[in-house]
Amino acid sequence: MTAHTKDGESAPRAGDRTLEGTGDPGARLFLDFLSSIRPRIEAALEQRWRDRVSHVQRYGREVAAMAMEARNLTLRGGKRFRAGLLVAAYQGVAPDAPLEPAIDAGVALELLQTYLLIQDDWIDGDTVRRGDRTVHVALTEALGDPHLGASSAILAGDLTWGLALSALAGAEAPPARALAAVRLFCAMHEDVVIGQHLDVVGRAEDVEQMHALKTGSYTVRGPLALGATLAGAPPETVAALERFAAPVGVAFQLRDDLLGTFGSAAATGKPVGNDLRAGKRTAVLASAEGRLDAAGRSAVERALGRKDASDDAVAAATLALEACGARRAVEERLSALCGEAEALGRSLPVSASARQILCGAASALRWTGA
Repeated sequence: MTAHTKDGESAPRAGDRTLEGTGDPGARLFLDFLSSIRPRIEAALEQRWRDRVSHVQRYGREVAAMAMEARNLTLRGGKRFRAGLLVAAYQGVAPDAPLEPAIDAGVALELLQTYLLIQDDWIDGDTVRRGDRTVHVALTEALGDPHLGASSAILAGDLTWGLALSALAGAEAPPARALAAVRLFCAMHEDVVIGQHLDVVGRAEDVEQMHALKTGSYTVRGPLALGATLAGAPPETVAALERFAAPVGVAFQLRDDLLGTFGSAAATGKPVGNDLRAGKRTAVLASAEGRLDAAGRSAVERALGRKDASDDAVAAATLALEACGARRAVEERLSALCGEAEALGRSLPVSASARQILCGAASALRWTGA
C-alpha cells in the first residue's frame, strides 16, 4: 500500500509506530485482516478529502493549502489499526450487516487521528511525521511565517475534526445507534484532551492512567465500543469489549514509548531520540526513576527536554535507560498486558472469527525489538 505526495506521486508509507509484524499466527491473522479492509478505508478517506479540498478552494490559495496539508498527512498514514478494530467489533456483533456504517466510522477515527497528530506535532515542536514535514512546518513554508503556519495548522486540525464528525454522523445506521455513536465519539475526544493535557504539563502521577486517557481511549476502547454500538450490541457486550480494550490500549502506548526511545527513524517516521528531546514523560522514563545511578541520571538530563541535544547525547541517554533496566521493565509490562488481553479476548461475546482477530491484535503488539 502506498500513500500519495502532494504532487500526486506514489510514495512508500513511513512512520507506522504501532505494528511491525511478528511470527505469531494470531498477529498475522490480524495484520491480514487490516490489509483486507484498508483499501476501503483509504478510498473513503481520499474521496472525503477530494470533496473537501474542492469545496474550500473557492476561498483562495491559503485555505486550499491548509486543507491539502491535512489531507496529505491523513493519506500517508499507517496500517489503520483503529479502523480495523472498529470493523472487527462491528462484524463480530453483526456478521451479516452491511459494512458501510463501519467504514464511515473507521474513516471518522482516522480523521480524528490526523487532527490529534497535527496538534501533537505543534505542541512538541516536531518537524517530521510519517517520513515527511509536519503540518505546521509545511504551512509555515507555504505562508512564509511561523506564526501564520502554526495558526493555519491549528485551523487545519479544526477542519479535520469537523470532517471526522461529518463522516460519523453520515453513517447509515438506525437513529438511536447513530446518536449513541456520536456521543461515544465526543466522550472519547474529551478523554484524549484530558490525557494530552496531563502529558503536556507533565503532572501525570500515574503514567498508565494518562496512557489510557490519551491513547487507549481513541485507539482501542473507543473503536471497539463504536463498532459494537453501530452494530446494535447490548450493553454487556460493549462492556466486555471495553474490559478487553483496557490492557490493549496501555500496551499500544507502551510499545509506542519503546519505539520512541529505542526505535529507528525507519520504524517511527521521526528522528531518533525525538521523545527524549521533547522531554516526554514516557513509560520508559517513569520506569527509570529510582533505577538510574548518578552517571545515568546525568546522561539522561543532558538529552531530556533539550531540542538541541546532539545525537551522541541522545545515544548516551538511551544506553543509560537500557542499562538501568527501564527498557526491560517496560517490555515485561507490555508482554504481561498482551497476555492479559489475549485471555480476555478468548471469551468475548462476539463471533468466533472476531475473537480470533481481536486476540491477534493483542498479539501483534508484543515487543520484538527495535
